[in-house]
Amino acid sequence: MAFANWTQYLDQDETTHRYPTLDDFRRESGLQVSYTEDIDDNDVYVNKIAPQLRAGQDIGRDIVVLSDWMVNRMIAQDLVQPLELLRMPHAPGILPELIDAPFDPGRAYSLPWQSGLTGIAYDASKVKEIRSVDDLWRPDLKGRVVALTEYRDTLGLVMRSQGVDPAQPFTRDQFAAAVDVVRKQVAAGQIRRLRGNSYVQDLQSGNALAGIVWSGDVVTLRAETGNDSWRFVLPESGGMLWSDNMVIPSTSTHRRNAEALMDYYYRPDVAARVAAWVSYICPVRGAREAMAKVDPELVDDPLIFPSTAELARQRVFRALDPAQEAELAAMWTAVVEA
Repeated sequence: MAFANWTQYLDQDETTHRYPTLDDFRRESGLQVSYTEDIDDNDVYVNKIAPQLRAGQDIGRDIVVLSDWMVNRMIAQDLVQPLELLRMPHAPGILPELIDAPFDPGRAYSLPWQSGLTGIAYDASKVKEIRSVDDLWRPDLKGRVVALTEYRDTLGLVMRSQGVDPAQPFTRDQFAAAVDVVRKQVAAGQIRRLRGNSYVQDLQSGNALAGIVWSGDVVTLRAETGNDSWRFVLPESGGMLWSDNMVIPSTSTHRRNAEALMDYYYRPDVAARVAAWVSYICPVRGAREAMAKVDPELVDDPLIFPSTAELARQRVFRALDPAQEAELAAMWTAVVEA
C-alpha cells in the first residue's frame, strides 16, 4: 500500500532517514508500505488526483492526509471510501473534541492524523513581542512577514482579530473585510509572500522574522535553525484549531490494509512516538500517558497536549457548501495570485 503525507509529518531517524514507527508496522503486520511526502497544498494536490478518481482510475495512493475542509469536499464528491470501523479497534480512541466533525459526523470516512493550532510565530531575538494580528503590520516587520495560502488559517486569524467568529455563519462582507486586510498588506510589501507548507523556508533562511503559522512547525524551526528564540503565540483575539485527516481514496484496492495502518497509528504508544517528533496536537486519547515513557518532558507540552480550556478558546472554520466555497475561494485566489 502507499501512504501520502505532508512534509516532516512522521517520526524519522535523522541518521538513516527511515521512519521507525512505519518500520515497526511493516515488521508486525508483514505488509509493505511506501511512504511519500507528496502534499504541500490541499488544492494543488487534490486538483491533480481528483480527475483520476472521478474517472475511476487508481492514483497509486491508499491513504492521503488532507485538511478538514478538503476532506469535506472529498466526501461530498464521493472521492473517498467509508471506513470499516468494526475492523479498527483503536479508532474509538479519538479525542472527544474531534469526533463529531461537521464534515464527517462520527468519523465514518476519516481519522485525524494530527491536529494543530494556527497562530503567530516570531523570532524574539530580533523582534519585540507580538501579541496580536495587528502587530504583524508594524513598520519594523515590513517585508519580513509570511502568511499561509490556506485561507481558513490566514483569514480565520484575521477574522477573529476583527471580532468575527469563523466557526459560525458570517456574511460575505465580513469575509471580504478580512481579505482586504491581507490584500493591502501584500500590496504594501508588508507580507513577503503567501505560501503553502514551504512557508517555513522563509523563516529558516531569516528572510522572514514573523508570520501566521502552524503550531508544530515552530518546534521544527527551532531544531533546524538551532535558534530557541522562535516563539509561538495565540493572538489575544484567539487562534484557529484544525486537523489533517487520513482518508482512503475511492479507487484504492487496499482498503483493509490501509485501515490496519490507520488503526495502528491510533495505538496510544505509537501515537505518542509520532507526536514527540512532529510536535502537533495528538488526536489520540491515552497518548499523553504513553508519552511518559517516550519523552517525559513532553507530557505537559501545551502544543501537543493542550488543556480542554485552551482548546475551547480556539475555533474551527465552519464547513461550507459548494457554492459558498467557490465564492470565497475565488475572492482569496485573486489575492494569492496577484
